[in-house]
Amino acid sequence: MTAALCVEPLKADSARIEDIADPAPQPNELLVEGMLVGVCGTDVEIVRGAYGWAPPGRERLVIGHESLGRVVKAPPDVDFSVGDLVVGIVRRPDPEPCGACARGEWDMCRNGRYTERGIKELDGYAAEHWVVPAEFAVRIDPALSDCGVLLEPTSVVAKAWEQVECVGSRAWFEPRSVLVTGAGPIGLLAALLGVQRGLDVHVLDRVADGPKPHLVKDLGATYHHGGVREVADQIRPDIVLEATGVGEVVLDTLSATGSYGIVCLTGVSSGTHSLTINASELNRELVLENDTVVGSVNANRRHYDLAAQALAKADPVWLERMITRRVALSGFAKAFERDRDDVKVVLDLQRQ
Repeated sequence: MTAALCVEPLKADSARIEDIADPAPQPNELLVEGMLVGVCGTDVEIVRGAYGWAPPGRERLVIGHESLGRVVKAPPDVDFSVGDLVVGIVRRPDPEPCGACARGEWDMCRNGRYTERGIKELDGYAAEHWVVPAEFAVRIDPALSDCGVLLEPTSVVAKAWEQVECVGSRAWFEPRSVLVTGAGPIGLLAALLGVQRGLDVHVLDRVADGPKPHLVKDLGATYHHGGVREVADQIRPDIVLEATGVGEVVLDTLSATGSYGIVCLTGVSSGTHSLTINASELNRELVLENDTVVGSVNANRRHYDLAAQALAKADPVWLERMITRRVALSGFAKAFERDRDDVKVVLDLQRQ
C-alpha cells in the first residue's frame, strides 16, 4: 500500500491520508517514488470543497498536480532510467480529441473533455508512489534537485510568455519593460523568465517586507508595493503579466501599458466580488492604443520543456529560496494554512 492525500471533491474538510493500492505501471509507464508536491491556490480550493472531480466511479480523488519524483522502474524502450528526477504533466487530451488536443495543444482544449491529474477525473501526485506514461513525464536536470517541483508553475508562465510573444508578432515588437503584478510563485517565475529575456522587469505586490522584495531584488528586477496606476505611470510597461486574480488589480492593468501593449492574465479570480467599470472608456483606450488582453492557463508538453530549460539556466540558490515552507505529508493540514511570508509551500512525501 502507498499513502496518499485524498479528498471527496466538493466536500469541505474531507482531506485525509489514505492507504491506497500500490500503483501497477502499464508497459508504457514509469513507476515513480514521490518526493515533493507543491501546494497552490487550486489545491486550496479543492480542499475547501469548491472545486475538483473524482475519477469516474469513485468518490475520492488523490490531489496534487505540482509534482517531483524519482523513477524507480522504467520500461526498456523509453528514454528514462532508474534514478531520473521527473515531473508529471498535469493535463491529458480527451479520448476523442478536439482539433487542439489532436495537435498536442491540449492546454487550449475546445470541448472541455480533457482530464487533469489531481484536479479533474485523474488521481494526482500527492502519493508516496505514482505512475505516469513516459510521454507525459519530463526529466529534470539533477542539479535542480528539489527545485524541480517548481516546473509545473514555471510551465504556466512559459506558456504565458509564449502567448505574449505570439501576440506581439502581429507587428514590429521589441519590448523593453514588463510589469508583473503579484510576487507569488507565478509572479516570481514570470519575472525570472522576463529577466532571462533581457527585459527591464518590475514586480508589484502589496507587502513591503519579508522574502518577496529580496527575491525580486536578487533576481535583478525592481520591486514595488504601491498601486498599479502609480507604478505604470512611472515605467509605461510594454507588457503586463497579471498574476493575482484580484479584480481591482486586473482592471487597473488593462490600462497600464504603453501604446500597443499586451496584458496577459494568469491569475484566476475568486468570482465573489464585483466592480463597476467605465466600459466605454476602457474600450476606447484599448482600441485607440491597439492594446491586447489575453488570458492564459495550463500548459502543454512544449511549455514544460521550455520551463525545464528556463529552470536549468536559473540560479538554483535563488530557486531554493522560493520554497519557503516544507510540510510532512502526515501534517498536510498546515500546508493549507497561509503564513504571511509564504511563497511556495510544498508537501514532503518522504518525511513523516
